[in-house]
Amino acid sequence: MAYDLQLSHIGKVYDNGTPAVIDFNLDVDKGEFIAFLGPSGCGKTTTLRMIAGFESITSGDLLIRGRRVNDLQPEKRPTSMIFQNYALFPHLTVRQNVMFGLEVKGLPAAEANRKVDRILDKLGLSDVADIRPTRLSGGQRQRIALARSLVVEPDILLLDEPLGALDANLRKSIQNELKLLQRDLGITFVFVTHAQSEALALSDRIVVMNAGRVEQISPPRELYTRPQSIFVARFIGANTLISGSVRGTQGGHLAVETAFGTLLAEPSAGMPAAGAAASIVLPAEAMHVLPATMPEAEIRASHGANLVPCRITRLQLVGHILQIGMVLPNGEAVTLEGHADKYRDTLSAGSEAVVAWNPSDATLIVQ
Repeated sequence: MAYDLQLSHIGKVYDNGTPAVIDFNLDVDKGEFIAFLGPSGCGKTTTLRMIAGFESITSGDLLIRGRRVNDLQPEKRPTSMIFQNYALFPHLTVRQNVMFGLEVKGLPAAEANRKVDRILDKLGLSDVADIRPTRLSGGQRQRIALARSLVVEPDILLLDEPLGALDANLRKSIQNELKLLQRDLGITFVFVTHAQSEALALSDRIVVMNAGRVEQISPPRELYTRPQSIFVARFIGANTLISGSVRGTQGGHLAVETAFGTLLAEPSAGMPAAGAAASIVLPAEAMHVLPATMPEAEIRASHGANLVPCRITRLQLVGHILQIGMVLPNGEAVTLEGHADKYRDTLSAGSEAVVAWNPSDATLIVQ
């Protein structure tokens, strides 16, 4: 199978011996939207720059549509890159900025003008074509950067946190436009971000990185609901982790002995051995908080087989969402959110309650 992009055992070690990227492996289909996600310093931007040709590769092979490009100069690669600060030329008009890459490639003027007109029209920039970017809004400058990168018709578009400088409302609007544009054009996008919401909303698959290594590569929903490592479980979403040891199977689930008794969960991968140390990863969305006065049999029948007592410490209404602060018997503080109507008149601060969840909604990660 021919992939648009392949990274095979890619590694990057700086001159001082510091490893930045370690044994990175990824196959990207044509037209995929891939997000690199992770904390600052995890190696995501370094990996993107190696794809673009702005960073040398210490080990491994980088292939674009089957061609090894490790030593190919950036301008000779079928890629285009959008930087966080957009890197627009302030002394040039919008049209001149967008035209720049085509002029570098030596495209005939008539053909270049047709391409520029088409991309300006597609991105809603025709009316500001003769204005300099310094006089335009952040959203318009972001579109200029997109137009300049897309007009050269790259096989792969690389985006280095291009929405980081935008305010929250504009950021959301541009996110929607970006995904629609990517689907329309069918171009492979590789997108670097530290914002979970962007990665989860935009991408077909997410690569989570930590300290130069790939922790997990999964579609957004799978990543969110089935983390494969403790790092991912803590980094993605709002999860509660309950440590314990594996006892065996019970009712089709894994039984785990914890400080709260025996709890059930789904394995993240394979079947762990009895006695193995493990953590149950419980998403906030899977948890139901119920009054302690409710009969246990009723709770188990309607909300799942796992029960843990708690004490309500805080109830705060934010619009139609109720934030519930709780303390578990081991002293751990947990906060979850639910629709206000679901909990109306059932909970009160300082009262005893029970947290219940379905075993299939919890993931077991062996440590």
